[in-house]
Amino acid sequence: MSKTAWLPAALSLAIGCAIGFVDSRPTWDDTGITAGSIFLASLVVSAVRPRSAWLTGFLVGAPVLAFNVILHGSFASAMAVVIGLVGAGAGYLIGR
Repeated sequence: MSKTAWLPAALSLAIGCAIGFVDSRPTWDDTGITAGSIFLASLVVSAVRPRSAWLTGFLVGAPVLAFNVILHGSFASAMAVVIGLVGAGAGYLIGR
């Protein structure tokens, strides 16, 4: 494993935390923008590094779910992980 293999994972986690933070705000009520952001972020990072696509999808989607579970006790955003994995799959295909 190369020395820069951690970079896509750290970037994915940072993006996921930023999306999760915005999504958990009480004034934010736009699921489509959140889902699109998760999909596109996973797609782009996975296209750049297809080898870690599944990890990228998980690390972008999981913080959105975590924010909502911790702050609101709601598992309604569990689809965020699925959307992240689908986006990562599309990025994997593009990157290959």
